[in-house]
Amino acid sequence: MAQAPKPLDKVRNIWIIAHIDAWKTTTTERILFYTWKTHKIWEVHEWAATMDWMEQERERGITITSAATTAFWKDLQINIIDTPWHVDFTIEVERSLRVLDGWVAVFDWSQWVEPQSETVWKQADKYWVPRIAFVNKMDKTGWDFFMTVESIKKKLAWNKVIPIQLPIWAESEFKWIIDLVQLKAFRFEWTAWEKIIEIDIPADLKDKAEAMRLELMEKVAEQDDVLMEKYFAEGELSVEEIKSWMRKWVISNSLYPVVCGSALQNIWVQLVIDAACDYLPSPLDVNGWVLTVMDPDDREKTKDIKVSDDSSLWAIAFKIATDPFVWRITFVRVYTWILKSWSYVYNPVSWEKERIWRLLQMHANERQEIEEIRAWHIWAVIWLKDTRTWDTLCDLNDKFLVEAMDFPEPVISISVEPKTKADQEKMGMALNKLAEEDPSFRVSSNPETNQTIIAWMWELHLDIIVDRMKREFKVECNVWAPQVAYRETIRNTVVDAECKYSKQSWGRWQYGHVVITFEPYKEAEADDKEWIKLTNKFVNKIVWWTVPKEYVPWVEKWLNEAYGRWILAWYPLVDIKATLTFGSYHDVDSSELAFKIAASKCFRIACKKASPVLLEPIMKVELNTPEEYMWDVLGQVNSKRWRIEEMGQRGQAKIITAYIPLSEMFGYATELRSASQWRATYAMEFHHYDEVPANLAMKIREERWFKLEEDED
Repeated sequence: MAQAPKPLDKVRNIWIIAHIDAWKTTTTERILFYTWKTHKIWEVHEWAATMDWMEQERERGITITSAATTAFWKDLQINIIDTPWHVDFTIEVERSLRVLDGWVAVFDWSQWVEPQSETVWKQADKYWVPRIAFVNKMDKTGWDFFMTVESIKKKLAWNKVIPIQLPIWAESEFKWIIDLVQLKAFRFEWTAWEKIIEIDIPADLKDKAEAMRLELMEKVAEQDDVLMEKYFAEGELSVEEIKSWMRKWVISNSLYPVVCGSALQNIWVQLVIDAACDYLPSPLDVNGWVLTVMDPDDREKTKDIKVSDDSSLWAIAFKIATDPFVWRITFVRVYTWILKSWSYVYNPVSWEKERIWRLLQMHANERQEIEEIRAWHIWAVIWLKDTRTWDTLCDLNDKFLVEAMDFPEPVISISVEPKTKADQEKMGMALNKLAEEDPSFRVSSNPETNQTIIAWMWELHLDIIVDRMKREFKVECNVWAPQVAYRETIRNTVVDAECKYSKQSWGRWQYGHVVITFEPYKEAEADDKEWIKLTNKFVNKIVWWTVPKEYVPWVEKWLNEAYGRWILAWYPLVDIKATLTFGSYHDVDSSELAFKIAASKCFRIACKKASPVLLEPIMKVELNTPEEYMWDVLGQVNSKRWRIEEMGQRGQAKIITAYIPLSEMFGYATELRSASQWRATYAMEFHHYDEVPANLAMKIREERWFKLEEDED
């Protein structure tokens, strides 16, 4: 039976996240064991981890989709989401950041700060998420806790990182620790080190521990002038003062405490839970206990709502999962009031009223039915028909919505087709359900080739999708080679391109006349962007009597359609600004159709003069290789149109940072493993679009047009 929810000040909504192979899910499994959520420690390497419940996750040993659970520790309730950190699943990270209050970042001490750690840390900075760092794998020979701390400082937050524990290593045994806040030493005993016993601080570490505690007190005190004066006057802060002020600075993102241990060896995980409970925020500590909502008809009209159980309802549907037993599960975070089963809510995005049939408390893929979800808790609803990812659920009489998320555009696509007629209907249903789960996954139909196109952010994404279709939905399909999501744009400005359409059509005369200036366009972008925004802009500078205002939207609409049709190789056009400057009309003969045709022809005329070019996605790649294989790896790099940005060293490994076209990365994992005897690794993320070299652009155009002609035949 599900436990009753705790008061909000006793709740912690946290996520556990880490770079690949830092043992993030292993850490989560220990947290579940020590909080009595599970009776046994389940292992990732035994394909039995509770939170990695999908077959694909257990086979690959990685987290693919976020999994939620609720545990209780001492007098606190901890709502946990175990989130993938692989850059291929960045959308899972992004939406978790928006709904959770705190973050436990897991680092592998031997690898220090890795590239995907930096990526997610910056995402957390964007959403102002408080965090603590857990340096894992401390049982490995040759550990250096302080080098890892320095790496976190240097790469992530130089003046905000402070250790609150000091590890003790003696005779190859790693099970002791000095808590710098209390200035006490502890050791662990029993089968799974579940018993913690206080011991004397070793004499050879006493001076080191006192010096580190002094640094800790100074770091805490320097954040506040009054506290600093008190500290200078008395020369000491009490344990209660350190904890309370540390909590305040963590919540304000002024400090990031560092703890350490070994999740696989069950060492010190309880102290990680303590640190998360002591320093990460409760819902009452986040955003000043206020939620800003918008009028769906006028997004400029907003109001601030105090978070409580007695105001109107606002909740976010932040994740949708397909379940073979209950159709679809919608994960929600309730911000205000109480969401009750058998009640009605309103979705201001779909403009539909929804019935809340049943509510569930989730534990990975297991579920417990409950009667209500109180403010600031994260649980699930089943059978919502018209609610999609990041839709708002609100009160029927107070129809405001919470700001939506922006999702990245896919950069890789493949075509799929069912093997049999029986598979055709099942494939359509499967793809629709999978697209509901992840808004960065797109399904479309190519009218020229009659193919179904699926697009996502990375190769691994698409591999998982196809695998899920076969296993979960029993769909057999043929999959063609991955295709790069090229784009097209213009480089030159064409001033006052003109088209006058005057022709008899369908028994009547048609007249439309437009003059449009086309120019390259870049939307202003934030410095902390995760993906480039590719967009087009339409500006109407025409005086009212030249072209009636009812025809102007049709000019804009037809231009937007034309951008998706053709110039070079039938890829969508982006970064174009079209300014309607002049035109004329006829009282009798002008029509919407005439202005649509005129706008389309005007665009074609302008494109011939605008120097159209092909764009390709460029990835930022970080290679990690042992020094003895560096020159072999560099040889591969130089053959792939790479632009090396930086070369450095991390521990014993050589690090190469470079920019590479996505088209060069297909199959690169196999090549890299071959060149380094499986010892080199790489991580990549989308960085920007850039112009394709002329010789390659010509080849891409020829292949594209040949394929289109072949498909038509």
